[in-house]
Amino acid sequence: MTSYQRPSIDALVFRDADGQIIEYGDRWSGSPPDDTYSVVTHPDRFAPLHIVADALIAYLRDSCDVEVVDDMGAASDLLHSTPGVIRAVRVRAVDPACAALTFVFTDYPAVVVHAGVLHDFRYPVCGCDACDSDWATEADRLERDVLAVVAGRYREAVGRGRRPSIGYSLTYPDGASSGLSRARDIPAEGVKAARSALRGRSAEWAAWPRRTSTS
Repeated sequence: MTSYQRPSIDALVFRDADGQIIEYGDRWSGSPPDDTYSVVTHPDRFAPLHIVADALIAYLRDSCDVEVVDDMGAASDLLHSTPGVIRAVRVRAVDPACAALTFVFTDYPAVVVHAGVLHDFRYPVCGCDACDSDWATEADRLERDVLAVVAGRYREAVGRGRRPSIGYSLTYPDGASSGLSRARDIPAEGVKAARSALRGRSAEWAAWPRRTSTS
């Protein structure tokens, strides 16, 4: 089985009002200027994320034993309303012990990935000028997170009590990330379904089965 390779993407050049090239990802040596918050000058700089997400979907389809649904209805997997959806692709391993992935493409352009039952991951998280994110950094995050889920290095949990929290952790070859939020921020039916899906699960979601020559 071949390993995932990011497709070749031509360099994108964006200029400011003075005609100078904007070096996204390396603009501010200190705090960003106040007038850059909540301002998005070139959202199209994230367009390559759609190419990367499409390449990941193709890789998973060809390398793993999965079912792929390319249908706008799959966007309903997201836990929160997302404007500007133009495409949605659900990739589910045939083994129910594996966390499914739903890739949602927006006209921003951005990508939102629903992983497992409880979490949506956004690329970029924020595209404002102050955050100064660039597509390549966001693509690194997207690839790293998706491949961690596929490798079985993704865990989700729902807390107990009157005000439970929900959490996740992702483990990478060079580190890890985790998050915690309030269950009340997710529709009640989603939390109920998550409890059922995660019942008895004390370890990560399973690694996706690889496709064989007879699959």
